Amino acid sequence: MSAHIEVLDAAGTRSRLGYRSAVEALEGALLAGFDPATDVPRTASPLGSAEALLMPSAVGDAVGVKVLTVAPGNPARGLPRIQGLHLVFDADTMAPVLILEGSVLTGIRTPAVSMVGVRRALAARVAARIAAGEAAPGGDGGGAGGTSLDVVVFGTGPQAIAHVEALREVCPELPIGRVTHVARRAPGDPAALHGGEFVAAADAASVALALGGAGLVVCATTAREPLFDSALLGDDAVVVAVGSHEPDARELDAALMMRAEVVVEDVVTALREAGDVVMAVHEGALAPAALVPLADVVTGRWVAAQGDATRPLVVKTSGMSWEDAVVGRTALAG
Repeated sequence: MSAHIEVLDAAGTRSRLGYRSAVEALEGALLAGFDPATDVPRTASPLGSAEALLMPSAVGDAVGVKVLTVAPGNPARGLPRIQGLHLVFDADTMAPVLILEGSVLTGIRTPAVSMVGVRRALAARVAARIAAGEAAPGGDGGGAGGTSLDVVVFGTGPQAIAHVEALREVCPELPIGRVTHVARRAPGDPAALHGGEFVAAADAASVALALGGAGLVVCATTAREPLFDSALLGDDAVVVAVGSHEPDARELDAALMMRAEVVVEDVVTALREAGDVVMAVHEGALAPAALVPLADVVTGRWVAAQGDATRPLVVKTSGMSWEDAVVGRTALAG
């Protein structure tokens, strides 16, 4: 046992982690040759009305285990739906050296993985839009074809907010325009949206207008059915879906999965637990062979569609153990 195990609460964990450093660590692992297909699969066990998740992994000198509980009834009681801890181990002795607050780690890791998947495409597509002269000189730069990147986020919870934060931190060069959050109810504190607009999901006309002009759409909800009609999206839209790791729940419709290039963390993992992928494949809208592994995006093995303005790009993630291990290690002092 370690002579000293550092324990960080939520605030301490957040102070040690950053979106940019997380992206650098994730990309570094993939560039060094780590294959996510070799990762230890997440295990889930029922605990009454809740669920326990165990996520161990070792990637080079990054060794960690995350233990989480998922309690669907908690939000109604004002409590987090997901709670847990992440243990960081010494890669040589396997002694525990650091304990992180698990939901904070998840809150950094998830948008960081999304940024790994989309940042090149966003830069290429915005640049292509400008180069094609689609923006009117002197215009306000908003909307499809403008010089700015309008963002639509489904959800107002921690992941929804974190994705916008990560976008601004990791991609400061992107000219971000309007940020619109779509949800059934407005957040209790409008300041939580950090200047973003709110549109009620029931306001179909406003949602359609926002989607029609969006360059990036983020889906960060607990929805089990598609959140919107993908026919509303422009051909150069980039879509991120992070809300589910269950094979029978999805945020995106099959029509989008058929129309888009689809990037996943790992093909086998996606076919096992990413409902957006699993159901689209089952419905004949998506061929497994067409899925693009995230590692191919990072290493440059797949670049053809990054700036393609004729097909949407979907990045579907469900969270993998290796990501927590790699990002968790960045919290080690010194």
